[in-house]
Amino acid sequence: MHPSHTGCHSGCRDKATSDTLSTHKEKLIKGEVIVTLSDLEDKGVNVTGTVFIACQPQQVWSVLTDYNHLADFIPTMLKSQLISNGGDEKIVEQIGKSGIFLFHKTAYVKLKVKEKYLKRIHFENMSGDFLVYTGEWMLEYNPRAGGTILTYKAKIKPDFFAPRFLIRHVQSKDLPKILKAIKRRVESVKQSGEKEIIRHQEIKR
Repeated sequence: MHPSHTGCHSGCRDKATSDTLSTHKEKLIKGEVIVTLSDLEDKGVNVTGTVFIACQPQQVWSVLTDYNHLADFIPTMLKSQLISNGGDEKIVEQIGKSGIFLFHKTAYVKLKVKEKYLKRIHFENMSGDFLVYTGEWMLEYNPRAGGTILTYKAKIKPDFFAPRFLIRHVQSKDLPKILKAIKRRVESVKQSGEKEIIRHQEIKR
């Protein structure tokens, strides 16, 4: 193939990829929650979810790492507790509940968590009701939009009977709820903080 043809095809692919990423971010900034799923070879599921939060990464980070209060606002979580704090490395226990139709399951997991401040939170199951439960939360600041793109990626394989189509269905139903709940929490905390600042300013006048 002629070199110029190769270059053109490569350039077209790069432009198509760039356009796709741009469209993806535009949808997020307009308020969409984007979730994608794919199958793992060992009957598990890959899941990715992304949401835009109109706040600084510090505000998103503060909510995500407040492990003892995640169950206060995440609808599928019954309990979340920090049981060991080693600085950037932590151990967290969580209990969640989900399901569809007549199939409902309460699941327990003990997670090893490794934090990279304002960038990512990696988690991996140590014990519990999953053979595989590993992934990360990633924060990306978007200065043009004035907010943070929060992405969740995980590989999930339960240690109990659940057909893969059921795992996919539950994730596609629950993950948007979880991401929207985090978005609401962060943005409400931001608004509360701004109101408190205004109140103190008015008192000083």
